[in-house]
Amino acid sequence: MGHILVTGSSRGIGKAALEKLAARGARVIGHASRPQAAGAADMPIIAADFGDPLSVQSLWEQALEIADGQIDAVVNNAGRFEANRLDRSDIEWLDAWEDTLRVNLTSAAQLSRFAVLHWQERGFAGRLVHVASRAAYRGDSPAHWHYAAAKSGMVGMHKTIARAYARDGILSFAVTPGFTDTSMADDYLASRGGPGLLADIPLGRVATPEEIATIIAFCALDAPPSMTGAVIDANGASFVR
Repeated sequence: MGHILVTGSSRGIGKAALEKLAARGARVIGHASRPQAAGAADMPIIAADFGDPLSVQSLWEQALEIADGQIDAVVNNAGRFEANRLDRSDIEWLDAWEDTLRVNLTSAAQLSRFAVLHWQERGFAGRLVHVASRAAYRGDSPAHWHYAAAKSGMVGMHKTIARAYARDGILSFAVTPGFTDTSMADDYLASRGGPGLLADIPLGRVATPEEIATIIAFCALDAPPSMTGAVIDANGASFVR
């Protein structure tokens, strides 16, 4: 089984996806925004701060070296979720907007571009899995315009990639989780009244990282080619379309 690069894999959904894919026999390469303690030799973690535009190319080149020049799938999972109140100063609001789009969308676009060119140049199939959000369709809180916009952009990018390169054997899938029990979501859950938000989820609970990781692994390894372009919701029926 080939090499799979998973961004944002130091915690939450990304970590669960890394472990799920490794358990399936994939040779996984992880990513974290900061240097991590040395892990297993067969599960290297590359540090790259996506706030720096040059870091994405460095990550890709290091991953290629580890993978002996062939990466078969990329999971775009890295994300930033920070409140950006409208009453901030103009420059603070704009900086937060641009930082969030840089980390959540532009870095995924850069990696997707590198991957598509890599697969086209070498003439073999590859898969992209984009971890977007329910917010891409439903929107988000008044302090999270930037997050919703980034995830909407990711879905639009994913659909474009799927339509453009399917005949080359390059497949693209997206997952749009709702609330998930990860550390990134803790502040948001608290701001929405904690358990009170469950009233909006017919399933009665938020998703687990392992559930989302199962969908990611399916897309990266098992989904039939005809599913390219699909967006898979995982929100406990809190938003259906």
